[in-house]
Amino acid sequence: MDLKGKNVIYEGGFGGIGQRCLREFLAKGVKNLVIFDLQENADVLQDLRTSYPEANIFFFAFDITDKNSITAAFEKAVEKIGHFDVLVNGCGMMDDTKVELMIEINLMGLIHSTLTALPYMNKSNGGRGGLIINISSVAGLEPTAVVAVYSAAKHGVTAFTRAMANPHYYNHFGVSFITICPGITETNLVENIHDKVNFKFAEVLGARLDTAERQSPEVCAQNLVKVAETGKNGGVYMLDLGEIKEITFPTMWTPVFKS
Repeated sequence: MDLKGKNVIYEGGFGGIGQRCLREFLAKGVKNLVIFDLQENADVLQDLRTSYPEANIFFFAFDITDKNSITAAFEKAVEKIGHFDVLVNGCGMMDDTKVELMIEINLMGLIHSTLTALPYMNKSNGGRGGLIINISSVAGLEPTAVVAVYSAAKHGVTAFTRAMANPHYYNHFGVSFITICPGITETNLVENIHDKVNFKFAEVLGARLDTAERQSPEVCAQNLVKVAETGKNGGVYMLDLGEIKEITFPTMWTPVFKS
């Protein structure tokens, strides 16, 4: 997708990767950029507006764990900008000791947000179609024992997004779906992983993962926006250590229909 002149909504835009992605989208010449997050970061917002005066940049507070809050945020955004071409579901947390919150933020909220966005984008009902990017993780590709709950939630994101890319849905909505799976990225999300495990004896696994190589959020953001421009519907892209790799999956099962 050519991003110049497009309208983008980014959820979790004040996060570690999110802030860099906002800049990358603005550098591509988007017309309107809407940031959804739990709290406003006034300094970041002002810096973006100063650095990119040609774009309109808005913030609306929302709580990804509250369906009513999600609905209200989209209503306000559409009232302000008319329509949106790209939605990035970028909210996330990693702390396996908070099971319910992990599932609510990483999976349930993303699903609710996607289902809230689709009627606005629905090409079969007067919308313009567009692109939804859901941020999963390498832990949503490979079972990751040290953060098993996080891994389960992110596997859910990967499966949900791939399923929504089904041609039957695309032909109806006109909306492409892309899954982004960042590797370990230098943000607050991955700080002190050994403190975020469910079992005391597993802290050694967390401590080991703390020593793994990491990529910068700037490089991750650059590659995410590159995938937004060039990726295909249903594509799953791993962004790890500065490289983009498209992931393919074998077909493990298909239904047998009665003749």
